[in-house]
Amino acid sequence: MTAVDAVKSAYRNYASFEGRAARSDFWWFVLFQIVVAALISQIDGTSQMITGPGMMRYTYSPGLLGAIWHLVNLLPILALGARRLHDLGKSGWWLLLGLIPMIGVLFLLAWASLRGTAGPNAYGPDPLAV
Repeated sequence: MTAVDAVKSAYRNYASFEGRAARSDFWWFVLFQIVVAALISQIDGTSQMITGPGMMRYTYSPGLLGAIWHLVNLLPILALGARRLHDLGKSGWWLLLGLIPMIGVLFLLAWASLRGTAGPNAYGPDPLAV
């Protein structure tokens, strides 16, 4: 699946918490979200580079446009995340791990990077075989 197809699929299934999603589908959509959020922060003028003696860091504040973007995309990213966990044979409820600062997000990122179960599982057919 191409990047454009993955993004279209995520929006087409924006509220579907059933089925499975391949790694490529998930990561293309995440990359799309990051790029758009970065562009919005530039348009909104809410991002900035902070420099000082021995330090340089980028700060991100979503601003109004960014907040709207994130709210609009909350349901699609949650649904896609649940489908990605289904591909690993895990319940979508594991997304609640993301509420645990740092550790929970790291676990979810690690799981999202793993190859899904081969063949059908309790959540549906293998997305790579379809």
